[in-house]
Amino acid sequence: MAAPEDGGRQRDPERTRAEILDVATAEFAEQGYTGARVDEIAARTRTTKRMLYYYFGSKQGLYLAVLERAYVGIRSLERSLDVAGLTPVQAVRAVAELTFDYHETHPDFIRLVAIENIHHAEHLRGSPVLSGLAGPAVDVLGEILERGRAAGVFRDDVDALDVHLIISSFCVFRLANRYTFAAIFDRDLLDPARREHYRRMVGDLVVEYLTAYVGQG
Repeated sequence: MAAPEDGGRQRDPERTRAEILDVATAEFAEQGYTGARVDEIAARTRTTKRMLYYYFGSKQGLYLAVLERAYVGIRSLERSLDVAGLTPVQAVRAVAELTFDYHETHPDFIRLVAIENIHHAEHLRGSPVLSGLAGPAVDVLGEILERGRAAGVFRDDVDALDVHLIISSFCVFRLANRYTFAAIFDRDLLDPARREHYRRMVGDLVVEYLTAYVGQG
């Protein structure tokens, strides 16, 4: 079925859908699921509520599409990361740095994740793409850990989710707690002068953890 005409003109469906998702991402990240208004999203995309519901079915459907796209974005990058020519240590550092960069350039992603946690992931659990959201991160890290253990440089009591937790914890905290951290400690975690220091730090943390106790006992 063709997309309905809006304002007397036929829109390109893919472009329209992408524009709606861009605006909806900002609206949900700023206002949360409950506070976000479909009317506002429609107005900012110069379309109609009818058009939004045509593409996404409902407010919940639109919110879920926003969430899915946010997760798919970082998973696509993880999947495309070429670590085959890197040593295990270089490879795990590359994953940490990629995550650091993505989170920094996609602050709405952090807000959306926080909002969905407030809702106990009730929307995300109903996503048809949920099963594919863990694979890339776990697969890439799992392969790196395997190589590292085989080479005798990584400990063998850590799995891919452990490493993912370490990396994500640092990167998410840096964005999500930026303002409270600055208010209490008078330090901006996004200060450009400290960026490379923090980027190196997250890699150091995961590498030091993975190589601790190797060869002992």
